[in-house]
Amino acid sequence: MTLAEFEREIYAVAAASPICGVPLLRRMTPTSVNLRLDIVTDDFIDAFFNEQTDTLAYAVIRDGKRIFGADNTGGWHVHPWHRPASHESLPEPMSFHAFVDAIEKWLQNG
Repeated sequence: MTLAEFEREIYAVAAASPICGVPLLRRMTPTSVNLRLDIVTDDFIDAFFNEQTDTLAYAVIRDGKRIFGADNTGGWHVHPWHRPASHESLPEPMSFHAFVDAIEKWLQNG
């Protein structure tokens, strides 16, 4: 994946989701990009990709702390809602679309 492909995916998912605001560019380097998306709960999503290391990370942030996340550092895993400091292995990579779907389901089951 390239930086441009990552950005296109984030913008496309955000545009199709009822919970996401417009992605804002937080930081960009020649090899990485970090985007922030406000969500309807007044929290936000941080989405990060490093093209050189192939690192992907998504996190829901509330009051400066991750409350849910997923990344591929050391293999794909999720930081679950009930224990965001822990790691639960995932059997396959998590797309940004799947990450936003998980947030939407959590909001519905509130």
